Amino acid sequence: MAESSNIIEIGERSEIVRGAKNYPKMLDQVDSPPERLYCIGNTKCLTLMPGLAIVGARTATPYGLACAERFASMAADLGITVVSGGAIGCDQAAHRGALNNRGKTVVVLGSGANVAYPRRAKSLFERVIESGGVLVSELKWGSPPQRWEFRKRNRIIAGLAQAVLIVEAGLPSGTFSTADYALEAGKDVLAVPGSILSRESYGSNTLIYQGATPIIDDSTFITELNNIFKINQGFRIDAGGFIGEADSKHTRRQQVILKYLAASPQSPDELHQAIGGCKILDIIKDLSFLETEGFVKRYPDGSFGIAPHFR
Repeated sequence: MAESSNIIEIGERSEIVRGAKNYPKMLDQVDSPPERLYCIGNTKCLTLMPGLAIVGARTATPYGLACAERFASMAADLGITVVSGGAIGCDQAAHRGALNNRGKTVVVLGSGANVAYPRRAKSLFERVIESGGVLVSELKWGSPPQRWEFRKRNRIIAGLAQAVLIVEAGLPSGTFSTADYALEAGKDVLAVPGSILSRESYGSNTLIYQGATPIIDDSTFITELNNIFKINQGFRIDAGGFIGEADSKHTRRQQVILKYLAASPQSPDELHQAIGGCKILDIIKDLSFLETEGFVKRYPDGSFGIAPHFR
């Protein structure tokens, strides 16, 4: 049995039986849908919000960790729930990215939902619950982690998501099974390319070679999210760039700049490349205005981010 130090005591426990009104219908598309889900936290995350699975290597590189956290933060900013497996490495980075941008995240465990594994993840899992997310497992309460259960749980990760993003994966890799389950269920698979010299990128690069959509930058990622999730947040991407309804304070382009900076700090050049359809001088003028108004902050390296009091 799991040691008491691993047991999560906070949050509301619940069980969802297959066929019940609150059972996630998307799980019916996966192989051997779980007959019962054991949950701690906000189970509405499983049914009311669209999900993006972000998974990757346990032995992640700084590049993989940064990509997982960055793209999870951007997805959360658009109201997309981030689904992952809670494992050391890219999974935990994805959960942190969503939480840091005040988003919802779902942790699918290969142990009982009340068993923190790895033990060091307990504080992260408790933060997930406190932030309105949920821990979920098909295993009974108190079930210890077993190696073979992790591959099985990957079908649930894929099932709860409309698309799967692989940020880093070696060969062989358990991450591949999540992509396989997603493809079997007819879902989109996205992958972040990496160096051909990095062992931890062999898997993700192979997926791209086999047909996964490459995510080469922020703009590509946002475009794919828009296509997959049909985002209706007041902004959408068209061939000419972002289109949205202007508010009373900012022009459309200024709103777009704020949207990008809410995801992560960017330099004027990066914003210009991502947005397109304007001169870089226009971007600089907008940034200067937004800085004067106190909406954005300039960092020592020349990049800009959302002012802390507006986060």
